[in-house]
Amino acid sequence: MASTAEVPKRLTIRTAEDADWPAMALLAATCFGNWRPQQTTDMWRTLVPASGAVVACDGDDVVGMAFFLDLKLTVPGGTVLPMAGVSWVAVSPTHRRRGVLTAMFAELHGRMGDYPIAGLEASEAEIYGRFGYGPATVCHELTVDRRRARFHSEVPDPGGVRIVRPAAHREQLAEIYERWRLQTPGGVYSPPQLWDEALADREEIRGGGSAYFCLLHADGFVMYRTHGGEEKKKVEITKMASVTPQARIALWRVLLGMDLVEKVTTWTHPDDVLPYLLTNPRLVRTTLVEDALWLRILDIPTVLEARSYAADVSVVLDVSDGVLGGGGRFALEVRDRKARCVPSDAAADVQMSLSVLGSLYLGGHRPSAFATANRLRCNASGLTAQLDAAFATDVPAELGYGF
Repeated sequence: MASTAEVPKRLTIRTAEDADWPAMALLAATCFGNWRPQQTTDMWRTLVPASGAVVACDGDDVVGMAFFLDLKLTVPGGTVLPMAGVSWVAVSPTHRRRGVLTAMFAELHGRMGDYPIAGLEASEAEIYGRFGYGPATVCHELTVDRRRARFHSEVPDPGGVRIVRPAAHREQLAEIYERWRLQTPGGVYSPPQLWDEALADREEIRGGGSAYFCLLHADGFVMYRTHGGEEKKKVEITKMASVTPQARIALWRVLLGMDLVEKVTTWTHPDDVLPYLLTNPRLVRTTLVEDALWLRILDIPTVLEARSYAADVSVVLDVSDGVLGGGGRFALEVRDRKARCVPSDAAADVQMSLSVLGSLYLGGHRPSAFATANRLRCNASGLTAQLDAAFATDVPAELGYGF
């Protein structure tokens, strides 16, 4: 991967060593405003490949850092791609606006080797688009007034939900999650270390809430915490995975049947079924909208050929990537849901940045929206509609967990 990034004067960009991690923990706490438990840091380190962490040093001081995790991403159609999950990106407030992040990212992305795609979660939305990352999943926080919620008479009551202690049912939770992520674009494989960390349920990560409660169905589960006193108790769902619609309905029936709870909140995709289950859909309010997974496509032919498509299309794409030097021109031919993508010297039909392509990849955003914003440009009328149809997905994209 070509890059013109230069290391700022007096700074050294190098591989993070064991002795650097205490300084990295201090930098992370300073930049993110909270201390991460040492056990949590140790767990994430087990997922960092060799040479997958870099630091920026000013003399002996660590003033910047970034690493990538060895992850696996499900894409539309069910194919699983190796993904470099970029995390713990920080630059000391003493060294901002000096090119530190650009230099670290040039080095880090040059180490990604055979990974065809990279992903991250963005603490600030304006940073990563210039590095070719595009927000690929949309996440809605829904808040439900549980006290007034009533289900439509046509909505079934599947039953089959049990109240369990999550740690005692680890294998079943992991098996359900695995089925869910393999059918969900954006789903990320959860290795045993992550289940160890989640089920440790450390008090430092509870945000003032209770220990985990868990509802378990043969095809779904919910892990949640409670907040507040007896009069205005709130349920905050931290993880909900359902493999079938029946499991999701069954879980919601139990959640909305808790008499001492005033509100239930959850993070979900924009097309969640919940409002359609209730006689008064206004009780389900969208209280926050955020991006979750951002994607940078490192190997455009491999990644575009990996997913399935909803309609045929034939175009030449011109993809720009100014800072890290990716992109290029490619002929994309989609027939019968499958794609062939190869480098091309033909005149471009569609122009966009690598960031836009990342946003389109999982079907979470429509090409026509970027065309309206002039961030995607087509040379023929009707082509934008063809792209909308091709990149659409039946299964909404969701990020399985934060990293």
